[in-house]
Amino acid sequence: MPFPSLTIGDLTVRTPIVQGGMGVGISLSGLASAVAEAGGIGVIAAAGIGMGRPGYATNFIETNNEALRDEIRATRAKTSGAVGVNIMVALTNYADLVTTAVKEGIDAIFSGAGLPLDMPAHLPEGAKTKLVPIVSSARAAVILCKKWLARFGRVPDAFVVEGPLAGGHLGFKRDQITDPAHSLETVVPEVIEAVKPYTAPGGGPIPVIAAGGVYTGADILKYLRMGAAGVQMGTRFVATHECDADDAFKQTYLKAKEKDIVIIQSPVGLPGRAIANTFLEEAARGERHPKTCPFNCVHSCDHKTTPYCIMMALMNAKKGNLAHGFAFAGQNAWRVEEIISVKQLMDSLEAQYDAALALEAGA
Repeated sequence: MPFPSLTIGDLTVRTPIVQGGMGVGISLSGLASAVAEAGGIGVIAAAGIGMGRPGYATNFIETNNEALRDEIRATRAKTSGAVGVNIMVALTNYADLVTTAVKEGIDAIFSGAGLPLDMPAHLPEGAKTKLVPIVSSARAAVILCKKWLARFGRVPDAFVVEGPLAGGHLGFKRDQITDPAHSLETVVPEVIEAVKPYTAPGGGPIPVIAAGGVYTGADILKYLRMGAAGVQMGTRFVATHECDADDAFKQTYLKAKEKDIVIIQSPVGLPGRAIANTFLEEAARGERHPKTCPFNCVHSCDHKTTPYCIMMALMNAKKGNLAHGFAFAGQNAWRVEEIISVKQLMDSLEAQYDAALALEAGA
C-alpha cells in the first residue's frame, strides 16, 4: 500500500514527507530537487545562503537575495515537484528573503526560530505560496491563528510541530527537552486539538506536520495515526548522496555514537542539538571568539559577547572543515549507518511504513 499523499490547500504531494530545511548550506538545490522529484516537499534553507559569495560581508541583503533566487531557480530546473524554503524569523533579513521567495513563486515557506507574526504581510494578493509556521506548542499555534486573523483575515496554511528531538536550534528551554510533557507524541495531538476551531485558507482543518526525531516508516505511521497530515525529516536526508554538504560533514553522522549527540547553547540564545567535536569543546572553554561581525545576521546574537560566529562555524562544517565548525544533528543521527540516494531513502521509508501497517493489521 503506497504512502498517503500530503495536501496543503491546493498543493498536493505524493508522499507525506517534508524535508527539513537545514542551514547553513546543507539543504540547497541538490537535496531539495531530489526530494521534490521523489514525491516529497524539498526545502531550501535560506540561513546563510549567500555565504562564500563575493560581496556577502559588504552587501549582505542583496547577496543573500541573489543566492536564494539562484537556488530556487536551480531547483526548479531539476524538478517539477513541490519546493519550499525555510526562513528563520530570527534572521535580520527575514522580510527580504520572504519577499524574494514569494517573487520566485515558491510553493511553501516554513518559518521557525521565533513566531512569524508578520509573515502574511509579505504575501501579495493572488500569490499561491503556502505559509507554514514552525511551532513547539499548542499555545504558539493558537497565538498565530488569532494574530493572523485579527491583522490579515487568515490563518496559516499548515503548521509544522517540532519536538525536542530535532536537530539544530530548538524551541524549548533546556529542562523541557527531556520532559515528557513536551515530547512530540504529546504536543502533536495538543496542536491538532487547539487549531480545530480554525479553518485553513483552502478550506477544511489546518494540516499539522510532525517533526523532530521522525526516523522510520513506522514513525511516520505513528504520527499519521495521531492525526498528523505528514512528517518533516531532516537528519535522514543529510546521509544522502544529494545532500549539499561536503562528504566530511556526512561522515560525522556515520561516525557519531549516541553519547556524541549533545545539547549546546547557541550564540543566538537558543539551545541546539549537535554532534560533539573539538570545536565545541574549545568554544565551551572560551577559546573561540569571532574577530568581527560583518554580517549582523541574527537579531539575538551579540558579537561582542558571543563565543563564536555560528554562521561561520556552520559554513565551515558544511565545507568539511570541522576543525573550525560543527554539525547540527537530530537525536537519532547516531543511528545513521550509510550514505544512500534520496530515492533509496524514500523507498525504504515506504517499505517500513507498509511493514508497520501489516503488523498493525495482524495485531
